[in-house]
Amino acid sequence: MAVETLHGGCHCGAVRFEAEAERMAANECNCSHCAKKGFLLTFTPLDKFTLLSGEDKLTEYRFNKKVISHQFCSVCGIQPFGRGEMPDGTKIAAINLRCVDDIDLGALERTPIDGKNL
Repeated sequence: MAVETLHGGCHCGAVRFEAEAERMAANECNCSHCAKKGFLLTFTPLDKFTLLSGEDKLTEYRFNKKVISHQFCSVCGIQPFGRGEMPDGTKIAAINLRCVDDIDLGALERTPIDGKNL
């Protein structure tokens, strides 16, 4: 898959980001957090992710093993991305594809993830 530059952010526009990622593959997890929020996620190395604005508006939420820093806007409540690590220690950004500008969600290849049983 081709690497694309994604642009996106929260609903109110306070938080904006850009990232280089393989966009057309989306993880659709059934864990309690992802399922309730309807996330479609893609992952990219953290050094390919740039927060353009809104660092001062971000609030963090951690649950379960508390290894993922779920970042959401304190103004509108939308979670455009998270930060975490792969098992090998590689730092990553988890991008909520629903927060990417001008994306065709229907064209995404979705990979189901059984997070409920991890």
